[in-house]
Amino acid sequence: MPALAEADTNNVSAPTAADLIERAKAMIPVLKARAKACVAGRDVPVETVTEMKEAGFFRVLQPRRYGGFEMHPNVFFEVQKHLAEGCMSTGWIYGVLGCHPYQLGLFDDRAQKEVWGSDRDMLVSSTYQPVGKVERAEGGFYLSGHWGFSSGSAHCGWVLLGSIIPPASEGEPIEMRTFLLPREDYTIDKDKWHTFGLQGTGSHDIIVDRAFVPEYRTHRGIDGFLGTNPGQQVNTAPLYSMPWAQLFVRSVSTSSMGAAKAAIGAALEIMKTRVSTNTGKASKDDQFLQQAIASAVAQIDEMELSLKASFDEIMAYCERGETIPMERRTLFTYQSSTVVRRLAGLVDAMVARLGSKALYMNSEMVQPWLDLNAGRAHVANDPGNRMEDVVNTMMGSPPQYGFL
Repeated sequence: MPALAEADTNNVSAPTAADLIERAKAMIPVLKARAKACVAGRDVPVETVTEMKEAGFFRVLQPRRYGGFEMHPNVFFEVQKHLAEGCMSTGWIYGVLGCHPYQLGLFDDRAQKEVWGSDRDMLVSSTYQPVGKVERAEGGFYLSGHWGFSSGSAHCGWVLLGSIIPPASEGEPIEMRTFLLPREDYTIDKDKWHTFGLQGTGSHDIIVDRAFVPEYRTHRGIDGFLGTNPGQQVNTAPLYSMPWAQLFVRSVSTSSMGAAKAAIGAALEIMKTRVSTNTGKASKDDQFLQQAIASAVAQIDEMELSLKASFDEIMAYCERGETIPMERRTLFTYQSSTVVRRLAGLVDAMVARLGSKALYMNSEMVQPWLDLNAGRAHVANDPGNRMEDVVNTMMGSPPQYGFL
């Protein structure tokens, strides 16, 4: 382990939000050109990750004490949407890897120093499946297990792993925690990630064989829920009082907005010249196709406005030092959970009206369509997990789903 560097005490010279967003827009054609290589390689190319680092994208939510910008979450999501318009796999791993500096900022400062002490651009992957075996030990825990779906893991030097800690004694509740491990404590299995969509996310398996994890390198789920995270003692900006789950669920739904915009652009290009060989009718005169595109454009706009308004409201509560009402938190997570499925359906309606022009693998419609359908599989993108809590909290009952 390298020697730990002290955190920065002075403000970091950061680009403006507008600078970052323009840099992301400028990458769209580059990412489109690399998309096929990304899919074929089952991972985002190294040069893309390097360019995102150089652009400062991964520092948007990183604490200033460690070279970050501590920006409004809406900046983060704007960057993500533009990257995903070029390539949803790239937008997806940016959302996941880019939100981890926020969660790491909630850990004990000793953990933050270990990750960023010698490299402020160090990336951390994750898989929060609670499948690990945890053994209590003096000063921490021994962790073992096999986790799937660690997006972008090949580009990272650390990993965040979800596991349930068994009760210390009979009658005590179990406890959900995230464990932070360095690269030497786990192996990456790249043989499993063969999927029909989001192929380029490199969401490989993580294997751990009884690694010791000190207590300070764990993050309690209840602290993320209540806003009682140890990292808030050193990262005191209002940003870090935001409930961790609110950020994460949007990190795995927002890339779909960029992908849907790419699909709309592809549909418009096809309909300019396509004429049905069966009916002789030009696609540009197809009212059902026009309806499908108009509906997609209108609903993406609504989703973007909802996303922005949600985090403006969340940050307003944080800046005032007020607790976000539980019925608002449950609604925000429900809204996020509906995004990918809605967009997949909207793009599907366009594909259905474009015949063989949208069928062949060289069609610009195909990859966004496949990616959107693959993105539905994430547990955070299932509205069925969230609808009950929306209604229950409106009626004054506590939520059943703890990740809010």
